[in-house]
Amino acid sequence: MRLPEEPDTVRRSILALLENGPCTALELSVAVRRPEKDVLDHLEHLRKSLRPGNRRLVVSPAKCRECGFVFRKRERVKSPGRCPLCKGEAISDPAFLVERR
Repeated sequence: MRLPEEPDTVRRSILALLENGPCTALELSVAVRRPEKDVLDHLEHLRKSLRPGNRRLVVSPAKCRECGFVFRKRERVKSPGRCPLCKGEAISDPAFLVERR
């Protein structure tokens, strides 16, 4: 008798998606059918856990759509709420990708 294959965990599913190409937290949320907040928690964990290995989480920074400010030095994976320069709230979401070293 053969046991059914164990389904991937949410984090493994996210990792597999990010190895195939860049995705935003919203796109990942839709793909794994979990709330975006949960996906952000998984991304934070992946960022920490991938460091010692041969892979790393690459973040394409969020950008203000009104003035073009790029959030390069941001440490958090969550999208910022407002632009520090123009105070606009039209911010593009950061994109994530897992790359091999």
